[in-house]
Amino acid sequence: MKKILGIGNALVDVLVEIKDESLFKKFGLKKGGMEMISADLKNEIHREIHGLQQTVASGGSTSNTIYGLAQLGAPVGYIGKIGEDDMGYFFKKDMEEAGVTTHLIHSKIDTGIATTFITKGGERTFATYLGAAATQTPEDLHERIFSLYDLIHVEGYLIFNRDLILNICKLAKKCGLQISMDMASYNLVEAMHPLVEELLRDYVDIIFANEEEAFAFTGKKEHEALEVLSGYCPVAVVKLGAEGSLARVHGETTVIPAIKAHPKDTTGAGDIYAAGFLYGLINNYPIANAGALASKLSAKCIEAIGARIGG
Repeated sequence: MKKILGIGNALVDVLVEIKDESLFKKFGLKKGGMEMISADLKNEIHREIHGLQQTVASGGSTSNTIYGLAQLGAPVGYIGKIGEDDMGYFFKKDMEEAGVTTHLIHSKIDTGIATTFITKGGERTFATYLGAAATQTPEDLHERIFSLYDLIHVEGYLIFNRDLILNICKLAKKCGLQISMDMASYNLVEAMHPLVEELLRDYVDIIFANEEEAFAFTGKKEHEALEVLSGYCPVAVVKLGAEGSLARVHGETTVIPAIKAHPKDTTGAGDIYAAGFLYGLINNYPIANAGALASKLSAKCIEAIGARIGG
């Protein structure tokens, strides 16, 4: 079985279920959005939610996908940067107990935290403090680690650091790895469109995008957006939520039905979808079967709190 390496923002997810929007609005957060916040605001938010029930897990988009792949039995590794603090030790332990080989870099800065407010229907609003994750540099990348793997999965959130993500892609290609990427956020795609296009044109082999992200990049919807994305990448996937997903692999389109679920929290559903799809690819599943596995796992994910298969 091919080995998959993930690299991304190593974060700890802190998930809080709330009854209304007043709490996150107090901090100027937009419902359903993702805001990067300072250490001071992170501390203020955590003082406010101290008495509320919380779910804590290792997080970050790529981390969720790699964790999911490990749960499926795939050989996986992960590169990220954590602080020398309790949250950092928790992140490392959580990943390794799932079967992930960690290649973690340590920083004097606090481990990043993604605070997630979950409202009725499972909609999420993120307040993300990147912390140590934001200090990753090209110097943290090592050819000897990359050479142990066959495919690397990266998150679109890394495009905040142009030098880092370009060096990741260049080193991956030097070592003969395929590159899989999740677009991560529509507003990020809009803000960094030229860089996203450069990555897809020159490096990325497998691209995952939800409907909003695909539209932000292509200006088109569903099948037309998929057609544009497949012009850049041999494997392109557009996720349509409750409407299922579309995959175009080497010029052939597969319509993948959704699986009915009772959503409690949609955190990480797309990340877990990617885990299922990639697992299918590395095991040479027919694309319809890889998509069916991805849909099944993401449906299980949204029926529980947190970005995990079956909670």
